[in-house]
Amino acid sequence: MTPHAPRGSAIDAVEALAVAVRRPAAEGGRALVSDYEPFCEAVRRLCGIDLLQYKRGQMERRIRSFVATRGAADLTSYTVQLKADKSELERLLDRVTINVSQLWRNPEQWAVLEERILPDLAASAPGGTPRLKAWSAGCSYGAEAYTLAAVARRALGRAQISILGTDIDARMVARARAGVFTADDARAAPTATLAAHFSMVGGAWHAGDDLKRLVRFEEGDLLRVRPAAGSFDLVLCRNTVIYFNEDVRDDLHGRLAHSLRAGGRLVVGATERVSQPARHGLEPESPFVYRKS
Repeated sequence: MTPHAPRGSAIDAVEALAVAVRRPAAEGGRALVSDYEPFCEAVRRLCGIDLLQYKRGQMERRIRSFVATRGAADLTSYTVQLKADKSELERLLDRVTINVSQLWRNPEQWAVLEERILPDLAASAPGGTPRLKAWSAGCSYGAEAYTLAAVARRALGRAQISILGTDIDARMVARARAGVFTADDARAAPTATLAAHFSMVGGAWHAGDDLKRLVRFEEGDLLRVRPAAGSFDLVLCRNTVIYFNEDVRDDLHGRLAHSLRAGGRLVVGATERVSQPARHGLEPESPFVYRKS
């Protein structure tokens, strides 16, 4: 995951009913110590995901509403459950994280990449040999990385293409390596391109070996990873940072920019923006593309 983004913005009915395990209130004029921070620290120790880096109000609501459905009196007692039962941790992660993605998500972005950005990156690659070294940061189950592989092969012909996908969630990394996608995952994919690079087997789309040779997937926490300067021509980090605290988001954008070579591009989500891009050596090129100066 990115770490992944919390589930949708609407607060479901169970959240409104989760009175028993909401944040402790003040009693007798003295505020009780919240159990939220110790709970987040326990989760971090169990699986490496730092929930405190997310916007607290949104994340804490989801956690407390979920805990209310699991029969725990509070977050402290639920922590005991998590430590005793690995499957319970899996259930929690499924509730508070999201892996919504799809092949060719935001088609207009892929059109810009194929027609303009990728050819420019390949032509300006260091050493004069056309190439693309790309990073899908927070790749979830790999839809973005495989889409980039298909689009890059179409746009760049025989150029050298290497795509790294990283995610903090080992479950998602395993899915990404398998390269299997549902029909719903492929709903926005161009029919001809999909058929050229994927095979329908047992009701699911399987990435072909031609794409798998171009991608690799690793576990990696966006909040900690620090690639060497100039490692990539292109970094994709889309639909992720809007869920982070402002300081966390800005620090991440700085590290993503640091990983780009001069002339490289950072692509963010259609509704995301880099705050003070010049501070990170970035120049806005389009509403969702930034060029490293």
